[in-house]
Amino acid sequence: MPRSDRHWGKAALRLAFLTHRWAGIVACLFFAMWFASGLVMLYVPYPALGPAQGWAGAAAIDWARVTEVPAVTARRITLEMRDGQPVWRIEGGEGETRIIPAQRGVRPAPVDAGYVRRVAGRFEHAPVMSVERIDDDQWTVAGGFDRHRPLWKAAIDDADATHLYISSLTGQPVQRTTREQRVWNWLGSVPHWLYPTVVRRDNAMWRQVVMWVSGACIAVALTGMWIGILRMRIGRRRYRGGRITPYRGWMMWHHVSGLLGGVMLTTWIVSGWLSVDPGRVFAGGAAPVAAMRDYAGQTAVSGDLAALARLAGDARSIAWSADGGLARIAIDRASPHPRWLDRTTLSPVRPVSAMASAAMLVPDGGMIATETLVRPDFYWTDAARLPLLRLRFDDAARTWLYIDPMSGALVQRQDATRRAYRWVYTLLHTWDWPWLTAHRPAWDVWMWLWSIAGLVMSVSGVVIGWRRLRRPARRAA
Repeated sequence: MPRSDRHWGKAALRLAFLTHRWAGIVACLFFAMWFASGLVMLYVPYPALGPAQGWAGAAAIDWARVTEVPAVTARRITLEMRDGQPVWRIEGGEGETRIIPAQRGVRPAPVDAGYVRRVAGRFEHAPVMSVERIDDDQWTVAGGFDRHRPLWKAAIDDADATHLYISSLTGQPVQRTTREQRVWNWLGSVPHWLYPTVVRRDNAMWRQVVMWVSGACIAVALTGMWIGILRMRIGRRRYRGGRITPYRGWMMWHHVSGLLGGVMLTTWIVSGWLSVDPGRVFAGGAAPVAAMRDYAGQTAVSGDLAALARLAGDARSIAWSADGGLARIAIDRASPHPRWLDRTTLSPVRPVSAMASAAMLVPDGGMIATETLVRPDFYWTDAARLPLLRLRFDDAARTWLYIDPMSGALVQRQDATRRAYRWVYTLLHTWDWPWLTAHRPAWDVWMWLWSIAGLVMSVSGVVIGWRRLRRPARRAA
């Protein structure tokens, strides 16, 4: 090897050693935090109030008071109760929502402190200690709550110290937390996602924090793997005593745990960095706006309301929709077991097995396959949302559409880019491989095994770094 090449090789190796030694002190603190908080997240997810839970405390529709029918068309129209009064929720194609009365001469109840006390008390079946109006807090800082702001936060006088959040737009619960969830999430999701409110409130700033922090940690991990391999001897020429590592004590634990789990641990770090999709590389395509609007369609309140009242019984919501040209009425759409009726005849409908109208969402491709997905696979893991229609197209992006077979609504759009993201981020970070998740505790053992390896590597790195930082002070003394 020429002398210049040897010089540059030694310089690169020295730079790797220095980077790993000094940046690793801070990086290992983050690694330890991520692995420990990740273990918490296996069993305590971030608080969320699902649609079915949000309707749990809703009152049944008082059909005797429904005396006003809106003469409008919209993407979806829902009849529901609002603090004892029937109202129509009108949802437009651009996501806008307005509430109008369903009882002639009666205005919808305003969402104020008194309203929130009544709704929260009925929902939780417990007294309400306090109510406050907020823009956001740690549990409502995500962008999905933007349309509901300002929010009303009700503190419930129960054993769980429950906090219930009410939308100022719809007047319905949109989030719920308990003391146990809040405590565990401060040890789990919040540190793991670098998610404190002051950072997450600014989405652009939060993305930059995640990218730069995890990016620096990737550099530390890669240099550590390189150094670990260089310092390992597995052939005949081993270290004294037949050892494959020259280190002892904490350095040995750091070296061995890094060698055993280095690839897996680096995969986790890299996939975590990809969670914010730097550069929007995996953003994927989207259907034309006009096509999305046409597919969603426009619906109006139609049919015999008296007959519908007899069929619906004590339903809490009735929704009219026309996705993909399917004229549907959903009884308790957000419940675990909604009932679907034909909008004209009010007769029950069966799931569709094909959706030709969905072709408008992929104008530059033809539909080449249709399948009914009844169990999770690598590209759809949410069993609660099944069954779904999966439509495949031969366009350049190789688009797949997931369609609700009852309503015709577009649930998700995937192209080749998004499916690649599913592999490099979701699968490699959470290991939600269908076989593993269906055979617990195999998945738990897998996650704990590599998390413990990561914790050993991280904690040993922290100890080594602390000792190295103290060394100059001891020398000075």
